[in-house]
Amino acid sequence: MLLVRVSLVVPALFPALLAASPLDSLRFGDEASEKSHALSASLSEVRPGGLGEASRLLLPGGDPAWQGGTLKFHLKVDPAQQNYFTLRLWGSDESHNHMLLFIDGKQIGYRHLGDYEALDLGSDGPAFPGRFSYRTGPLPLALTKGKESIDCEIRAYGPLSAYANQFDDYQKPMRDPSRGLYRAYTHTESCFIPPADEKQGSAPASLQTRTTPGPEVMDAVKARVDGEIERLLRDPARPANQMQALFLAKAYHTPWCKAAGKPETVTKVLASLDALYRGYVANPKLAEEEPSTWNPDWFGLGPSGQAIQLLEKELKPHFDESIDDGTGKQVKRREAFRAMLLACRDWHREHRRQYTNQSMINDLYGIYLANRGIAVLDPTAALPEAAALRYLHESVGLAPWLGSEQDGKPQKPLGDDYLQLTAKGLTRELGFVGNYGEVLDWVAQIYDATRTSPGQPGDPALKNQLIKIARARAPFRYPLQDRDGFRAMVQETAVGWRDVHYPGDVTYTQRPSWDGNPLETAATTGDPQLLGGVQQMLEDNQLYATLVETMKEKGFRTTFGLLAVPDQLEKVGAPATAPRRLPMSADQPDFVFSDEEDGVVAIKSGEEILYASLYWRARHGVNFLGRVHYMTPEIDRIATVAEEIQFTPSGMDYKRPDWTNFAFGNGGPRYPKDFVSAHSGEILPIAKIPEGVSFKPGQENIHAGRGDFYQLRYGPYLIAMNMSMDKSFDFKAPDQAGLRNLVTGKDVAAGATAKIGPRTTVVLRSK
Repeated sequence: MLLVRVSLVVPALFPALLAASPLDSLRFGDEASEKSHALSASLSEVRPGGLGEASRLLLPGGDPAWQGGTLKFHLKVDPAQQNYFTLRLWGSDESHNHMLLFIDGKQIGYRHLGDYEALDLGSDGPAFPGRFSYRTGPLPLALTKGKESIDCEIRAYGPLSAYANQFDDYQKPMRDPSRGLYRAYTHTESCFIPPADEKQGSAPASLQTRTTPGPEVMDAVKARVDGEIERLLRDPARPANQMQALFLAKAYHTPWCKAAGKPETVTKVLASLDALYRGYVANPKLAEEEPSTWNPDWFGLGPSGQAIQLLEKELKPHFDESIDDGTGKQVKRREAFRAMLLACRDWHREHRRQYTNQSMINDLYGIYLANRGIAVLDPTAALPEAAALRYLHESVGLAPWLGSEQDGKPQKPLGDDYLQLTAKGLTRELGFVGNYGEVLDWVAQIYDATRTSPGQPGDPALKNQLIKIARARAPFRYPLQDRDGFRAMVQETAVGWRDVHYPGDVTYTQRPSWDGNPLETAATTGDPQLLGGVQQMLEDNQLYATLVETMKEKGFRTTFGLLAVPDQLEKVGAPATAPRRLPMSADQPDFVFSDEEDGVVAIKSGEEILYASLYWRARHGVNFLGRVHYMTPEIDRIATVAEEIQFTPSGMDYKRPDWTNFAFGNGGPRYPKDFVSAHSGEILPIAKIPEGVSFKPGQENIHAGRGDFYQLRYGPYLIAMNMSMDKSFDFKAPDQAGLRNLVTGKDVAAGATAKIGPRTTVVLRSK
């Protein structure tokens, strides 16, 4: 049985062709408009803004300090239809402050990672320089049904630190003004069409290429790495922590740096392993989580296993020497190191993690590299290489992920056939991720770890998977000026499940990260398409600027990530060897990428770019919401909109709790003030859960909110996606002329019908 939910009235024509006027609009900073909407403001002021228009800012100074100014006003709505609220912002503004919309005192959206998102999450840089940007979200029907107008309030808040443990660390004070607010609108079409007389700005006719910084940055990279090495080797007998020991073990094989081939490097690593073992004897839980690593329970003592493997030849003469275990007992290093690595490996086999990047780290360090160290010390105690590789293959989607083990038996919490990556190479966490969770750095490390020795080939299946993943990411880089106004490609994050960083980082083949660098995947694989992205980055002179930005982070983790950069830069080759460029580049042909397992689409049509997540943050039940990021040369739109979904019902429902902060977990840190969610009590149907998968309503689950067939109408686009593995669905094109199927490049007759088969997407656009 399939349940069909039509959550909006489908017009005969695409919304963009209707060009419907907004129901109402309030022009902030305009005295007459503000008066007619009964606007009252506190901690707010009007300032000149983009293209000479007035904007109203919300200021700090509230009590508590994390709350800023407020605006109260009323707007007209349609008493029967789905209403949307759109906010107009200036694309050159940046602020880390947040803004939330309230209606009748109830909060619209969640503060962190909700399907209904906050009104404005701020901007880490100019997100659409020189032009306006529009943020759209649906209003709950319960708040507009039968009404002609609604009482609205916009409140400003300071930034969030999402992974903080304490409230005062999580919710930061508001110290500077919000982004400028230009206009607010209500409307019933999902794609907001600005009035024809509204100023928009325009894309620059051409963009300049960076001239600075340049190759001198590599000298700074080397100096930083060597400075860390000098500090660590100042007293070779003084122990380092295990991440520093691994850094030195890798540096030992890096010819240009000051640790290369030096006996004192080996002495330092050995002293560090001895100290780590004594720490393990005093506290055996170090095998589970060792605090010198980031996210300790993902790593355990695996970094030490890799250090032993990398320096096997140099350390071997010392394995049968005796050391003090910290209690006065003498034990041979071979037995000591073996014991702690066995404890690490076996605990992490029983405590695997589901989210893709976390699974990769746990399986790489906690299991595989711990086992590599065991194989050096005592081959009889090590898992055979094929058995250890299984965990890595599961974590990168080459084999079904079977979950944690009990008594050596996989528990299969997601069934027998759940893969961590889609067939096209995107991670599944639960849906598409743009920034956080992009895993190229970790997969490159996974492949690198399978080499028998530095410089030798690793597991070929892992290399091919790394290439596939990197190629699948290529459509999710789009052209945008960097913060200094130069030509660049940036990472798409607005439609990502676990993303709040917007706009995305300057990114070509691989995003910059603490643990990797933009050259890593291309240099590791030598794949021509990936090298093309790197060469595009070098032609735009964005590599050195990215490294400068990376080096603003002063911690050791960043220094470790820089170690491989000089050698990898030498490997990427001359520009003539890699002519391919990223598909969303302005000079590339029209393009459609779809991934039916993640429910995401990337479209380039002329000068337009559209990203859409049809399966959008539906953690607990089917929510009938899609997410779009639509860019034309003049306008940027980010919207959460209603869509049509067909799915197989389970007979279970999920009732939204009264959470106003996180939309998952237990709702996140609680605020000391009373906030009421406008979404509390909404009933979401739960899709069918596969047999054998343990589930209770309220649990986050990959299947609970997943539909079979989606239709999303936005502006001139109609996207129909079959996410099922074994069903076909009837599809009917709108009854209008001038339609083109962007996937096939062919015209489509008005009202044409078709069957859409499993894992297939159709994208129609009106001409």
